[in-house]
Amino acid sequence: MDRSLFDLPFEEPTPTPEPEPDPRRILTVSELTARLRVLLEERFADVWVEGELSNTRVWNTGHMYFTLKDARAQIRAVMFRKELQALRFKPHDGLRVLARGRISVYDPKGEYQIICEHLEPEGLGARQLAFDQLKQRLEAEGLFDPRRKRPLPALPRKIGVVTSLDGAAVRDIIKVLQRRYPNAHVVIRPTRVQGDGAALEIARALSAIAKVRGIDVVIVARGGGSLEDLWAFNEEVVARAIAGCAVPVISGIGHQTDFTIADFVADVRAATPSNAAEIVVGRKDEFCAHIDRLAGRVGSTVAGRLHRLESRLRASEARPGLAGFRGHLALRGRHVAELGHALQRAVRTQMLERDRTYRALRLALDTVDQRRRLGRVRTRLVEADGRLATASARASHRAEGRLRATAARLAALSPLAVLGRGYAVCWTGDRTAIVRDAATVARGDRVRVTLARGELDCDVVSCQLPVVSKQSGGPTTDN
Repeated sequence: MDRSLFDLPFEEPTPTPEPEPDPRRILTVSELTARLRVLLEERFADVWVEGELSNTRVWNTGHMYFTLKDARAQIRAVMFRKELQALRFKPHDGLRVLARGRISVYDPKGEYQIICEHLEPEGLGARQLAFDQLKQRLEAEGLFDPRRKRPLPALPRKIGVVTSLDGAAVRDIIKVLQRRYPNAHVVIRPTRVQGDGAALEIARALSAIAKVRGIDVVIVARGGGSLEDLWAFNEEVVARAIAGCAVPVISGIGHQTDFTIADFVADVRAATPSNAAEIVVGRKDEFCAHIDRLAGRVGSTVAGRLHRLESRLRASEARPGLAGFRGHLALRGRHVAELGHALQRAVRTQMLERDRTYRALRLALDTVDQRRRLGRVRTRLVEADGRLATASARASHRAEGRLRATAARLAALSPLAVLGRGYAVCWTGDRTAIVRDAATVARGDRVRVTLARGELDCDVVSCQLPVVSKQSGGPTTDN
């Protein structure tokens, strides 16, 4: 036993005094608003509210802000972009709706509001409202105008079909075309025809099949179903794809009582997919029947005209002035035949004469030996070429001799030859004149002396002038 338990004295512990409660609990505005928001979001986490839309605005962020009101009160509301894009209709002021969402508080303004997650029109389905709104908008744009509708081709060579491969529509279309138009060329572009994303696939299929070369007409088809099953053909993207298709479009969607936006935009509406195929083939039947009717009318017209001409011919033959007309025609025919025979004989005779002349000329031409004549001409050319070469060589030799003699005389008269024999030419310092007289230079002048090979640059040290001796009469030099 642990004896330490009995070491303490046996007495009551002294109680700790509790703080006195503060009679005032002060909250900030933010704290109070946060508490209210928590209470509202916990108490009204999922509510349905009925009211009329007012002050509806969609901001550039994609969120929609509006007011729900009735005769006695109103509440602000917001619907974020993701939920707004999922709506099948376009909300507008004055529309009574059922809104589902949660109640919260907008802290900056201290206002309570409903954050909507779903809207649906009161008394009218959202799909029906979306259908009516889209129909009114497209009709205002002129997409339903009959003047925009294009006629179907008389004989389509290639037929495009946009539908699902899993449905009965494609089998009905192929069965009708094989029975009534066996040589039809059918191009099928498979696509989904119901469910999320089916509208965008249908629009892409229409755009793709219209680009196939040679497509004359396109059938957009789907079997019967509920409004939800056929809703893909009520989407705006499908309507604009049909309107923008380059070739005429036939819509065969659902049953005879089903109407979609695609039916209003298409160039021709068919009650069923089979009826769409019959409309295309029916154009061929009508075309063939029209051709048969025209052929009958042409045959009747030609037969009547021939009958009238024969009657006029018989009446003309019965007149007295035309009696024996057939005999005259026979005589004229015989005369024409005789002239034809005579012309043939004359032409044949002329052709024979031309042939004899041709043969005579050909014989005379063959008797002339052109090779022998060409041999004699070639011999004369060779002889003339030899004489020409000899004369040219002789003239060249004489000219070369004259050139050498002239060059020798020129070299003998050249000053360079004189310099080569030991003579020199003395120039002034600036080489502008030849010094011929020693009296023209003075001591210290600079002169240039040209030798046979090179030049000398000299300074005049002394000048010696010639002096005539009186006794002998000969020249002497004077420094």
